Amino acid sequence: MDVFFIKFLICNITISIIIAILFAVKKILSNYITARVHYNLWYIVMGLLVFPFIPIQLNKFFHLFSFFDYFKNSPTTNIDNTLNITNSINQSVSANWMNDFSISVNSKTPSTIFIILFVLWAAGILVMILLYTKSIINFKRLKKSALPLQNKEIQQLYRQCLNEMNITKNIPVYSTAFFKSPIISGFSKPCIFIPIHIITDCSNNDIRYMLLHELNHYKHKDNIGNYFSAIISVLYWFNPIVWFALKNMKNDREIACDASVLELLNDDNYEDYGLTLINFAEKISLSSFPFATGISGNFVQIKKRIISIANYKPISFKQKFYSVITFLIVTATLTCFVPMMSIRAADDNIYFFDETSKNITDINLKDLFGENTGSFVLYDTTEDSWLIYNKKEAVTRISPASTYKIYSALFALESEIISPENSSVNWNGHQYMYELWNNNQSLESAMQNSVTWYFQNIDRQNGMEAIKKYIDKINYGNRRPGRDISSYWADSTLRISPIEQVTLLKNFYYNKLGFSSENTAAVKQAIRLYSSEEGTIYGKTGTQEIDKKNTSGWFIGYIEKGNHTYFFSLNIHNENNASGPAAAQLTFSVLSKLNIWNDNL
Repeated sequence: MDVFFIKFLICNITISIIIAILFAVKKILSNYITARVHYNLWYIVMGLLVFPFIPIQLNKFFHLFSFFDYFKNSPTTNIDNTLNITNSINQSVSANWMNDFSISVNSKTPSTIFIILFVLWAAGILVMILLYTKSIINFKRLKKSALPLQNKEIQQLYRQCLNEMNITKNIPVYSTAFFKSPIISGFSKPCIFIPIHIITDCSNNDIRYMLLHELNHYKHKDNIGNYFSAIISVLYWFNPIVWFALKNMKNDREIACDASVLELLNDDNYEDYGLTLINFAEKISLSSFPFATGISGNFVQIKKRIISIANYKPISFKQKFYSVITFLIVTATLTCFVPMMSIRAADDNIYFFDETSKNITDINLKDLFGENTGSFVLYDTTEDSWLIYNKKEAVTRISPASTYKIYSALFALESEIISPENSSVNWNGHQYMYELWNNNQSLESAMQNSVTWYFQNIDRQNGMEAIKKYIDKINYGNRRPGRDISSYWADSTLRISPIEQVTLLKNFYYNKLGFSSENTAAVKQAIRLYSSEEGTIYGKTGTQEIDKKNTSGWFIGYIEKGNHTYFFSLNIHNENNASGPAAAQLTFSVLSKLNIWNDNL
């Protein structure tokens, strides 16, 4: 929840910048673009304001996720003072090279201040929904009291307006004693309401202008803007800048509608239309119904509209051209803010796997996985083919746990912190829970026994800035290691998907990561697990332990067998019993089923 509100704050700062940019553009180009484009530009902003709450990934460019996921428990970056051994049942099934000791992280408890903020925000949303609900109920109640328009003269005038605007849809007109100004309501079944006092007090010419105004709202689907405004005002009820933008959007909508009416009139009618607004400013006061559009407005808005009418000139081709170009440029510019508008903008937790021109086969391993959730990915270089179980999980990025140590070692070798000839790091004398850790370590022993302090030591010598550069260089998962150098690979800050694990292993194996061949060979030797007549298998396990429970298990690696090299990645997760050794055992069951590795380890 803490992360949600921090990013929601960033999102609202971005909103303020976007609105400021739009106001600047509209001010500078006020005389060059049409009134309708002035209004339509607001739809770009409204769309961006909805982006943070869209619950799906839209495309490979913008990985947008629902903010609701943030209210699930997520691990913190603080490591317990003690390191906990993985589940003993799972550990017992592993071979010596499959030792996988994990560090435990705790579920994150939201701080009190953020809980209070969430409660206030949710309460505000509830109040806004209740207010809108009350308004809708009142509107429906008043709507029931309205009667079909009986005035024959006004009926004829209305039909003339329909013909003048080439509208063939049957839009019923009602007279009512309870509305203060003419309005049009409804999207699929629109209807117009004219107050009785307007019918009795206004001339036919004035009523014609009002009807044309309402019909232009229908023609341009301006009610869509009302729905957008309602959604935005509910979600951002606390943000005065958003409310200011919504107010200006509504004013621009009425000015755009006025301009559309003026397009239908002769030059000598412009003044009459403006006088209609002036003469009946009090009678057409602001509507209290958020889902209805009309000719109403407050006195400030009416004043702006009168000035706009007074300065109105027929739209030229040049103005239309500038309007189109401006709209496209503003759309492209503001679209660049989309990643920043996502509540989870900093977390690209779904990998976009381009499946074009790939030989991919979906396999069903549900019987082997049993109650475990997870995925299996296998790539055969000789056949250039992929086998994938549970593609949804295979593209989901999660903590790499100890599998990351492959690359931690590679980075340290490349930085010359250790070398292939001398990879020893002296034990600091601290008595760890695991006896295997309480000795000096080489790269091979540290990798075999997953000695966390060894990799923490070489990481600290490397420094977080260097690590970030290396992670960017090899394009490791979401490329976000965070700040805690002691646990970024275990606390869900850094994330990677099973498919990315395979792709990265392939690039590592063929030395395409840009590192020296000697360093790559040293890491390969460190993760070499077993050789037999079947071939040679290389790999690394990983266990994520949260609240002293093994919640996620990895086994990644590759097999050299004859003229085939297979790269594999398997991840399992459940609430209590998903460890690296369990993932390794399951991997060999899968490989046996696929007749790739049948050796009984």
